[in-house]
Amino acid sequence: MNTLVTGGKGLVGSSIESKFKPSRYDVNLMNLDSVVNYITENDINYIIHCAAKVGGIKANSERLGEFFYENMRMNINVLEAARITGVKKVVSFLSTCVFPAHATYPLTTDQIHSGEPHPSNYAYAYAKRMLEVQSRAYRDQYGCNFVTVVPCNIYGPHDNYNLDSGHVIPSLIHKCYLAKQNNTDFEIWGTGLAYREFVYSKDVGHITQWILENYDDPEPLIVSPDEEICISVIAQEIAHRMGFEGNITYNKKMDGQFHKPSDNNKLKSLLPNYTFVPIEMGLQKSIDWFVENYEDARK
Repeated sequence: MNTLVTGGKGLVGSSIESKFKPSRYDVNLMNLDSVVNYITENDINYIIHCAAKVGGIKANSERLGEFFYENMRMNINVLEAARITGVKKVVSFLSTCVFPAHATYPLTTDQIHSGEPHPSNYAYAYAKRMLEVQSRAYRDQYGCNFVTVVPCNIYGPHDNYNLDSGHVIPSLIHKCYLAKQNNTDFEIWGTGLAYREFVYSKDVGHITQWILENYDDPEPLIVSPDEEICISVIAQEIAHRMGFEGNITYNKKMDGQFHKPSDNNKLKSLLPNYTFVPIEMGLQKSIDWFVENYEDARK
């Protein structure tokens, strides 16, 4: 089984076992011929498509066109290249951003296209929705075994810790690190009152491998634990684990959606005995990795 993992050096890709994890210099996902050539030259027969132009609430709201264009082009090229070359299966990652801003909770996959996404990241959300549409259309017309996964907020080692473009947990870890180093306030983007489900990257890697080998359903599979956690609680836990004793402040500019609980009943029915890494353990591992790799981490 030769499995190409796009975005293989990133958060999710680094947790998936494969010798085919090319860098952007090895294969240009923005160029269809480049993707086709890489698949052909390496006899790739499976793809886990993790690569995406991603960011936190600030980057998503400020770089709408960039996020839409780059994600659409990458997604179209990866799936079209897989079709052209006869790849046996593609597992593609969506995001909880695909759900409508006014969805009913818990989030279910039948709501993905039922309304407008949240205005704070609508461009990224629509690009991810179209990845699900393309996967389904290629299955219907060409018989391609293309499946999609909807993970909740993923965190862990090898994440993007950039203060502007990173997701909530890596950004908070980096902010707390700098606040401790510089003896300044630990500032949180937003009110801290929003709740999110968080899943450790190693969990996503293990479940993705199972999906590649066992899940062929056209319905997107939601991957999430049972618990939502308040952002302010996450910030306080990070501060505690990093030994930060200063002030935690909130700039209250933007929060996005306050709750996004998802329905993980299908996942639990398929993997009833799976136990997710506890948030405290995952945070500690993420903090330790960032501190140990500070000079080389994406930031």
